Amino acid sequence: MTYQEAGVDVRGEPEALKRLTSVLKPTANFLPVGKLALGIGYFAAVVQITDELAIAISTDGVGTKLLVAEMLDKYDTVGIDCVAMNVNDVLCVGATPTIFVDYLAVEKLNPDVVEQIAFGLAEGAKQAGVAIVGGELAQIREMIRGIEEGKGFDLVGTCVGFVHPQKIIVGQNLQKGDVVVGLASNGIHSNGLTLARRIFFEIAKWSPNEFVPEFGCTVGEELLKPTKIYVKPVLELMKQVHTKALVHITGGGFLNLLRVQMPCEFVINSLPKIPPIFTTIQKLGQVPDEEMFTTFNMGIGFCVVVASEDADRTLAILCSQGEQAQIIGQIGEIGERKLRVLEFDLELSLG
Repeated sequence: MTYQEAGVDVRGEPEALKRLTSVLKPTANFLPVGKLALGIGYFAAVVQITDELAIAISTDGVGTKLLVAEMLDKYDTVGIDCVAMNVNDVLCVGATPTIFVDYLAVEKLNPDVVEQIAFGLAEGAKQAGVAIVGGELAQIREMIRGIEEGKGFDLVGTCVGFVHPQKIIVGQNLQKGDVVVGLASNGIHSNGLTLARRIFFEIAKWSPNEFVPEFGCTVGEELLKPTKIYVKPVLELMKQVHTKALVHITGGGFLNLLRVQMPCEFVINSLPKIPPIFTTIQKLGQVPDEEMFTTFNMGIGFCVVVASEDADRTLAILCSQGEQAQIIGQIGEIGERKLRVLEFDLELSLG
């Protein structure tokens, strides 16, 4: 089983994104103030307003994890995912996430469900230190469908952050021998759920309420564990250590490492023990290694790249902030975008 077979056309994405980008890029010329410092293609776009101020902006949704929430009638955590997916991306350019807005579309308005979603959004905002200042609630029965009549909904967010123009981080100065520090994930986060659901609920025919001893909870509860928010510990790290690159391990798995500006080789050779959620998915679906590492986070939700001499200090700071962090690899040769994870090589074209 692959992501493609589960219904997500990853092979068609580069061409679709290329066409989308070619049409939209010229709109940067419409900026009435400031200038585009970082455009389409990275984790967040950045617009420089003054010599001292730039704003970073990113938008993302929760995806089909929402269907698991519908299965369990549990909606109080997906708001955390919505905030996390956006603030973690804004963080990747060295910005401080600050402002957030959400978009909630429903098949049928249920105030109790909306309130539960709001609780999650508020908790995510608290963890990230952002203010939710507005949003949109849409009732579009003809467009939204869930697992049962009336349950369908979609949840998307947009985050704005602030950064000094001279402190934008995109991995522009990476050098051979720099160290990659991985921060542990909280499980599957919000990526690869289409493949995971297909394997658990269609191939293995498990119920969402199936208790899995390796998880210590039901499969539904495991899949609903909210995406980890890395804002506060990483901001603290940036105050004390020169950080060369920040990478959110999100859709595309470890291939996100290759989104940095400097063409280079990432050698990932010391991963922690892979969490049971991923080994179970791979076993039940007979998913190839390459597919696992390019779909899921495999236990690492965020990566920080620092100079080798700053590695120990980086680990100490992150651990003092309550993070499970370890050195998982290093920067290899400079000049070619290449990813080596354990015993196999992966390559990515950014189009």
